[in-house]
Amino acid sequence: MDTILFFLIIIVASILQTSTGFGFSILATPFLLLVFEPREAIQINLLLSLVISGALITKILKDIDFKILRRLLLGSVIGLPVGIFTFLLIDIIKLKLGISIIILILTIMLILRFRIKQNKRRDLIVGGLSGSLTTSIGMPGPPLLLYFSGTDTQKEKLRGTTLSFYLFIYLVSLIIQVIFAGTSKTVWLSSGIALPLVLIGLYLGQILFKWINQNVFRIFTYIILLFTGIYLLMESFGQL
Repeated sequence: MDTILFFLIIIVASILQTSTGFGFSILATPFLLLVFEPREAIQINLLLSLVISGALITKILKDIDFKILRRLLLGSVIGLPVGIFTFLLIDIIKLKLGISIIILILTIMLILRFRIKQNKRRDLIVGGLSGSLTTSIGMPGPPLLLYFSGTDTQKEKLRGTTLSFYLFIYLVSLIIQVIFAGTSKTVWLSSGIALPLVLIGLYLGQILFKWINQNVFRIFTYIILLFTGIYLLMESFGQL
């Protein structure tokens, strides 16, 4: 059952990441934690997310907002070390509980049409939050997704800018995780087995992207965030 669940998680999350520009870590990490230890789940997620971002980077170069990207990267430099120390020092269950509450509150704000005005300072803050979440639980997506959705960013720009940001953030986060938390054979073996499924997901996700309009994209965003927040909340309470 664990093997079937693992394969299902990878292919669905790969399709989601490719078609929307986010979603692999948001969907995969909570479920990978059911199959693997926290360190292994996070590092498998980082490795496969890095492969996806690298495979798609040439296809989305025209959609990248480089001004915003630079600010996100600058903010992440501060957030990355904060995240790894959080991972090493704070109980993972309490960390997931806190993140689930934040995701749910912010998602409700978005559904109620709460709007965010984009500026340089907020770009830096979001980059920092995303960086800290990547090294702590392998999930850089929620801050970026909530921020860009609140500013009504077009789906092409969202996908291009986030995927290019992920390419940097996943690579650096993986290096930091391996150095400070160590790694295992399970991480690299499981990631290798999952690669063919990732390639299938890349192909199917590219097809799906062409069929998603802006309104469907926004509704899909809310559903993913609510699902992730509720799942993390229930899982955390169940382990307390």
